[in-house]
Amino acid sequence: MRTQDEIITEVLVRLSVSTTNAYYTDTIMRNWYMQSNQWSSAYKKWPMTEGRVSTTFASLVTSEDGYLKGEYPEGWKADSIRLLTIAGKQVDKKNFYEFRKFIEDNSGSDERIFSDYNQSYYINPSIDLSGTVTAWGQYTPLVDITDENELTPFSNAQPDGNEAIVNEMLSYAHTREKDANAAMLYHQRATQILDNIWEKVKNEQFAYGPTDGEGMWQRIDVINGGFRDDLFNRDQF
Repeated sequence: MRTQDEIITEVLVRLSVSTTNAYYTDTIMRNWYMQSNQWSSAYKKWPMTEGRVSTTFASLVTSEDGYLKGEYPEGWKADSIRLLTIAGKQVDKKNFYEFRKFIEDNSGSDERIFSDYNQSYYINPSIDLSGTVTAWGQYTPLVDITDENELTPFSNAQPDGNEAIVNEMLSYAHTREKDANAAMLYHQRATQILDNIWEKVKNEQFAYGPTDGEGMWQRIDVINGGFRDDLFNRDQF
């Protein structure tokens, strides 16, 4: 099962019904497919729903607070921009309230920092960069129910995820049939499949190693713990 049409057909086969049945029309099945697809896509921060979007520095606007402001791409999850670059240079992400405090206390600083709030991201207005702004983050894929050959986020990367979509659709069917026990059983099967996929993803990510600059060569305070650079910063006093 890879496409929308194949997934819907599989659900109908398991239910032993056809779309001529008033309970299982094409419209109903496609709506269930859309809901199940969106639910499973949003269940975890899957590698296959990671995205990259670019815009121009000139497209940013100045917010009423004086920050450079850009809007999250359509369909992206809240607070999900993990990496932002301008002209290929990384801009560090900060907590929004710490970001505001820093700008307030360090007017004119060209520190390369940004933060996000309510589906917008904010950049230090005095930043010393310009050019292409590129964001890496997480999105929820849009579902086109008119495209029978549309693939799910799992089709090419984790095909067993489509089995979770089938089981979630079956839970909707049994809910419609007022069979709460069967509906819960199929929903639990769907979540179990997705949890198993997530365990595989985490096992693969566990192999990621740090670069030389990520703590390996930093001075450590052996008495108080932590990195020395974290314990003493220029704005501490």
